[in-house]
Amino acid sequence: MENIRITKEFTFETGHALYGYDGKCKNVHGHSYKLAVTVIGSPISDNNHVKLGMVIDFGDLKKIVEEEIIDPFDHATVFNKNTPHLKLAKELEGHGHKVILANYQPTSENMVLDFAEKIKARLPKNIGLHSLKLRETETAYAEWFASDN
Repeated sequence: MENIRITKEFTFETGHALYGYDGKCKNVHGHSYKLAVTVIGSPISDNNHVKLGMVIDFGDLKKIVEEEIIDPFDHATVFNKNTPHLKLAKELEGHGHKVILANYQPTSENMVLDFAEKIKARLPKNIGLHSLKLRETETAYAEWFASDN
């Protein structure tokens, strides 16, 4: 059976600040992120299977990505856990705001690496994560490809 790639796209709003950065992004700001998740596998060929012809049900892929990425990151503020913004982070949390203290600088590059690991861990064994594309703005994005890693 031949491999097929399928893609599901997601959007979410996230704020962040880049600790130690020498430009505008050192300030807390936000983005309307767009995430394209592409998986690869063989379509189900069992005529008795309810998902005949699917690599993975788009709804199943959506559930994985929403639970691992969208639900935690949407309308959250992400800080590097080593940031001097910890006081601000705790104050925001104290007022009911969603804050993520990441083990990394929250750049698109590092976020896409984090997302790849989280999604790969949840995919069925017969489905591979082919690529991710995380668009931070209309003109800037980071991509992750399994073949590069």
